[in-house]
Amino acid sequence: MKKIGLLHGELSKVIAEMAHNDMILIGDAGMPVPKGVQLIDLAIANGVPGFFDVLKAVLGELCVAEGIIGTEMSEVSPNFKKELEEVVKGEFILKAISHEELKKLSCDVKAVIRTGEFTPYANIILKSGVLF
Repeated sequence: MKKIGLLHGELSKVIAEMAHNDMILIGDAGMPVPKGVQLIDLAIANGVPGFFDVLKAVLGELCVAEGIIGTEMSEVSPNFKKELEEVVKGEFILKAISHEELKKLSCDVKAVIRTGEFTPYANIILKSGVLF
């Protein structure tokens, strides 16, 4: 049995298999999942698990070079965006594109991690970095 870190087997496996520039998406409960993209569905109920709980767990295990969010987050959920910036702490670039572009880009992610988050536009694509 795994002792520390991510305990969810599927999620742990996806992160362990990621290489430089691979992407995963952590999404709210309503984010569509493109056909052919692996879904890791963690959603249990409204807010469970929350986006930030999942993001912090993933950031504890994944080297991230860039985060990609929707521009709509700033307009519709500004407090959420502020909290996101506090969690990221400048450790990687946060790039904003339209939600439509984000959905198109989600076709290229290794997996979509669905949370129980009900905050509008609470989605981020994480592009993996490299440790050397």
